Amino acid sequence: MLVDSKYIELSVVKQCELLEVNRSSFYYEPVAESEENLSIMRILDEQYFKTPFYGLERLLVLFILKGYKINRKRLRRLMKIQGWKTLYCKPRTTRIDPTAYKYPYLLRGLAIERSNQVWEIDITYLPMKNGFMYLCAIIDVHTRYVVGWGVSNTMTAQWCSEIVEEAIATNGKPEILNSDQGSQFTSEVYVDLLKENKIQISMDGKGRAIDNIFIERLWRTVKYEHIYLYIYEDGLSLFKGLQQYFIFYNEQRGHQSLDYTTPKEEYEKKAA
Repeated sequence: MLVDSKYIELSVVKQCELLEVNRSSFYYEPVAESEENLSIMRILDEQYFKTPFYGLERLLVLFILKGYKINRKRLRRLMKIQGWKTLYCKPRTTRIDPTAYKYPYLLRGLAIERSNQVWEIDITYLPMKNGFMYLCAIIDVHTRYVVGWGVSNTMTAQWCSEIVEEAIATNGKPEILNSDQGSQFTSEVYVDLLKENKIQISMDGKGRAIDNIFIERLWRTVKYEHIYLYIYEDGLSLFKGLQQYFIFYNEQRGHQSLDYTTPKEEYEKKAA
């Protein structure tokens, strides 16, 4: 637990550095919603992994059968917040800026054979006891190694760019970084960062959730193996829990696609 700086000489910034705690997770509070709305959003989050092809009408029937008094307008709003993604255009975390340039999808037919060849980045919704927050993560496609991540109660381009910057500083840079067409990833600050580092920009086709399939699988793994098993109350406890989980995921959890070696073992085989 951090101590109020008026009682000690160390500032909150310095305490966070010493404890290796993300300062944003200390200050950020979960986004507030009613208890019933949070329950609906939690069900939506779990239902997506079972029936990602469901649209508004099918989901509306599902909730009515569960006893919820909900209309289309309310459900559509909660789907937008939660980030429901289907294979066609729906309200979701991918908030597209119609004026921004969309880059082509570069991974179709590409043989991904080494570390730091292709990274994928995305944002997902995280249910909490009294609200929700967002997780942004970057995965190395060849090894499934999570090279960077962060949590926030807002989805800003600056936040995503800072996570990319930290990942590059820690792990080097990829040849290609793939994302969806969300406004965070078409923003000037994000695009300029990738161009400055001479990273090729790749973007999913509109409505094609399967183009970013590896990080979509990561979301399923993180949520079923960790998020749904715990009830986090604040950003700091969520950050610390995810910090421990990603160490487990990268360094201890064997992957079937990697012949049950760990992502870290495979990632460290990259050429010097």
